[in-house]
Amino acid sequence: MAIKSTIFRAILGVSDLDRGYYAEHNLTLARHPSETDERMMVRILAFALNADERLQFGRGISTDDEPALWLKDDTGRILKWIEVGLPDERLLRRAAGRADEVILLTYGGRTVDIWWQKESATLSKLNNLTVLSLAVEDSRALAALAERNMTLTCTVQDGQIWFSAGDTTLGITLRQIFPA
Repeated sequence: MAIKSTIFRAILGVSDLDRGYYAEHNLTLARHPSETDERMMVRILAFALNADERLQFGRGISTDDEPALWLKDDTGRILKWIEVGLPDERLLRRAAGRADEVILLTYGGRTVDIWWQKESATLSKLNNLTVLSLAVEDSRALAALAERNMTLTCTVQDGQIWFSAGDTTLGITLRQIFPA
């Protein structure tokens, strides 16, 4: 018998002063058995950084034809395709052909730099791709916040990101890999 996904619930308050976006989102996440708390929390961070009333989680880590998150308009056109981790370059090329904008939020420390060296020749040709890297300390600190029921806040101001749960507030650092 297959192991079922674990359901997590989060109330996420977003105050993005840079975009003028302020909202509270009630999120339900299905964490695939092979997904770590770290990846799940990076997905939540990606949601917070791109928050919109139409932003949705994809079906999950085992589904190649859907991203971690996506934003579609009323006609079904994909405005944003958002991935996390270090996906295969073929997936990103396919996403770039289907979506107006592709955003990749990587994590994993030195592994990200090795991955980018290998994939940069192909991926740097995609003019609608943005690749961001989350510091390994930040992704691990996010993972430590994971609980089955969470109340989280994310504040963005002047490019600075603060992510909070309870009494814990993290200053998140993103490095833009591409475009440089």
